[in-house]
Amino acid sequence: MKKTWFITGISSGVGKVLAETVMETGDFVIGTFRKEKQVENFNALNKGKGIAVLMDVQDQESVTNGVKNILGNYPKIDVLVNNAGIGFIGAVEEASIDEVSKIMDVNLLGTLRVLKAILPIMRAQRSGHIIQMSSHAGVKSFAGFGIYNASKFALEGYSEAMADELRPLGINVTLVELGPFRTKFAGSSLHEATQQIDDYTDTASKFRTILKERDGTQEGDPYKASLAIIDQINTENPSLRLPLGKMALKTIGMKLDSVRNDLELHKETAENAIYQTE
Repeated sequence: MKKTWFITGISSGVGKVLAETVMETGDFVIGTFRKEKQVENFNALNKGKGIAVLMDVQDQESVTNGVKNILGNYPKIDVLVNNAGIGFIGAVEEASIDEVSKIMDVNLLGTLRVLKAILPIMRAQRSGHIIQMSSHAGVKSFAGFGIYNASKFALEGYSEAMADELRPLGINVTLVELGPFRTKFAGSSLHEATQQIDDYTDTASKFRTILKERDGTQEGDPYKASLAIIDQINTENPSLRLPLGKMALKTIGMKLDSVRNDLELHKETAENAIYQTE
């Protein structure tokens, strides 16, 4: 049966490729852009296959109106993909509060604004699948990536709880944990801390340089990621997490090993930090 997908941020990257791939399979895409010209171009090229909506996930009124405008013609949403987001590099101390607020507003609050607009539809129909576009950086932190890590850690945290809340209602949640993919993430789409502190030359600044140097040569193929996401939607028992890319497997594995080692190291101390029963 033909599904209707609502995908935020389809102007570039994995979101763009996913929208194109979904339409190739015969499903219908409702995609969001932040510029009117982008909306017009998409609609002219994809009649009958998809429709674009003007939406800025940082603006509550924009989100509310964007969803309201499509409900008359497309009252059923089978899949929500919270894809819109931005990257940020810089040491934690280097990031200004305004810079941190922007990253959190897009990557965390933006996803919540869209969810709150779409979830009443899915709850009423007692079905749906929510794809939260996360990252291996939502599980494992890296020097120079701390603020971005924080935004994706927060996404992972509420998504895990939400999965338990929505499962009894027939709604699935999947976190897509991308490794480095060949998109504009490390290029024109990347935001950087304005301040740079010399003491972080060998840590955060080194990471900043490496990330930029690898732009355009990342291992991840957005088309193959799109196929994997579509497979998750169509599987009978979708998983909560879907890591994609060899680097994602490696870094998430490193995090799990680190946590496991610390658990074992402090096991006796942890067990003794309780009231003793008589």
